[in-house]
Amino acid sequence: MADDSTVSAPAADPAPASATAKPSRPTDPDFLSCVLQPPTPSSSSSRPDADYAALRRFLLRRKPPSALHHRMEWRCNGKGYVAHRNFLLRRLDGGAASSSAHSTPGNSGRWFAAPATSEVDSWSSIRDLRSNSGVLSRTVSVSSKQSEPERHVRFAEPAYSFVGMHCIFDNCKASVTILKFGRASSDVLAYGSSDGSLTVCQVSDPPSVLQKLIGHSKDITDFDFSSNNQYIASCSMDKTVRVWEISKGTCIRVVYGVSSQLCISFHPVNNNLLLVGNANREINAINFSTGRVVSKVTFDNAVTALDIDHTGQLIFAGDAQGYIYSISVNSHTGSLSRSHKNKSCKSKSSITTIQYRTFSLVARCSVLLSCAQDGNLYFFSIATNAQGYLTLICSLKLASTVQNIRASFCPLLSLEKGEFIVTGSGDSNVYFYDLARPKNSCVNKLQGHGSPVIGVAWNHGENLLASSDSDGTVIVWKRAKSN
Repeated sequence: MADDSTVSAPAADPAPASATAKPSRPTDPDFLSCVLQPPTPSSSSSRPDADYAALRRFLLRRKPPSALHHRMEWRCNGKGYVAHRNFLLRRLDGGAASSSAHSTPGNSGRWFAAPATSEVDSWSSIRDLRSNSGVLSRTVSVSSKQSEPERHVRFAEPAYSFVGMHCIFDNCKASVTILKFGRASSDVLAYGSSDGSLTVCQVSDPPSVLQKLIGHSKDITDFDFSSNNQYIASCSMDKTVRVWEISKGTCIRVVYGVSSQLCISFHPVNNNLLLVGNANREINAINFSTGRVVSKVTFDNAVTALDIDHTGQLIFAGDAQGYIYSISVNSHTGSLSRSHKNKSCKSKSSITTIQYRTFSLVARCSVLLSCAQDGNLYFFSIATNAQGYLTLICSLKLASTVQNIRASFCPLLSLEKGEFIVTGSGDSNVYFYDLARPKNSCVNKLQGHGSPVIGVAWNHGENLLASSDSDGTVIVWKRAKSN
């Protein structure tokens, strides 16, 4: 079929009309039979006849403008005509489903268009759907004020597309401040809330709550799974660190501190070591078996976030003033020593996220992601041969927020050259950004929460994304399969 952008209307209306009469629908039987007949291949190619296609387009262009405005004002479940039509066509095209059957009754039936197109400035119509994945690959964007031929705009396929909600957990009545999937596990999810509770769930069919761990008296600030997913170590504003045995749902150890415990991580090589940052400007190395502090290192401000490299030799920690530190750790003894203090961050706000990645397609080395409370994101390369010296690659400024919103690296895509991250937002959306494209960094977003989104986390299989909000709702999104 010829491209629409080069199609022009026939020179004369096939139906006779007077010069003063208003245009009317053609009544000529030959014209109607030509318009309504099925497409027939031309003699020179297997493509449909060009005259037939042109006449069909000409007929569609004669629709009254009122029909277009009516479609623009149409609403269903709070979404517009375009989103609903795209949703239906995606189901017909490849069975790309909407919400999972395991959604809670109050949230069942929600649907979202996976492509990152917007209805704010224009209304769109589907021109082409990829037959393999069912993901929108090209749309036609038409301004509501235009009467000229359509303007054609090509959109790239979103880097991270989702088919809908896998499941929803809404049993928590307080803000969910942190959530994580189990290590090397695709179906175990845990989340901590501001009421001190820690909930462990399974997201495989059927999704269910396995344990609700009660013991902390104030906000859960962080937690971590052991390497075998048998234990969870959690820290809280109540100045304690607690170790839980998941299968029994019991607390087997409590370590008391003198200040709020703000971040925690199991050592990746020696799981008998717990690294804990606190408001007393310290990182403590705690013996998991005895609960005793075996080593500690002091900083200038409260330690609010930390992560450890895959070798277990370097700790990266962020403080309440936006500084990032590199700390050397002995995997056997747990002894700690400061290496570098990074001052390249312009933010003077508390660090909410520190995340290490072994390899980056952009930097071609180990990298670090940092997120501050004021909305600044920083992307660093790591010089492992220089004891964790950080070099700033790029930064991204998001909207400022009063929430401790977290961010996370996205799974690597072999066909993508960017460095993608996902983050919560104060406007109740989940956003995907490409740090390698600061001028056009937002590549997709997920809509479904009713309050600010605080936490985000990927599972080990990288096909599920969990997000939590300040109302206590946790949504697990199912990522679309990519070719």
